Amino acid sequence: MGIVSRVTFHILAFACLWGVSGLEAAAPAGGSFPSFNNKGARMNQHAKGPFDVKVLPQKADNPPAEKSGVGRMSLDKQFHGALEATSQGEMLGWRNEAGDSGGYVAIERVTGTLDGRSGSFALQHSSTMHGGAQQQHIQVIPGSATGELDGLSGTMMIVIAAGGKHAYDFTYSLAGG
Repeated sequence: MGIVSRVTFHILAFACLWGVSGLEAAAPAGGSFPSFNNKGARMNQHAKGPFDVKVLPQKADNPPAEKSGVGRMSLDKQFHGALEATSQGEMLGWRNEAGDSGGYVAIERVTGTLDGRSGSFALQHSSTMHGGAQQQHIQVIPGSATGELDGLSGTMMIVIAAGGKHAYDFTYSLAGG
């Protein structure tokens, strides 16, 4: 297998293995869990749902990058549930030959509705795996939200269930929300 094919295989396998197995308890109708402090002000909310993703290999910008084992992929997602949205982005990743350690970074722009509020926001991914132990960090980029989502902050987990079905688990808050 050539280096580009091997890198593509590793990146796809890494992306598909990312997350934790199984889903937690289903959210109520609408898909989110709002919480309130003792004065009735809204705090963190919780949104969950499935998403579809297309991850396509992209050609490296220069030959040395291709030889490094770093792979570049485009992301195209469709979120369903409490987050009804599409996203596009790019990912850079690397994985070792054994397939048990690696890392990826990505940025994607999400556009649609979150619990009925329309707008867009950007997510930044920075995740690693070492010896099969995974550490995910996906957060809303501060200041990136627009429209009714202006002031959005939060973190997201990618959950992959048996059969490769993808889901998101999004804890967020809206300033003044």
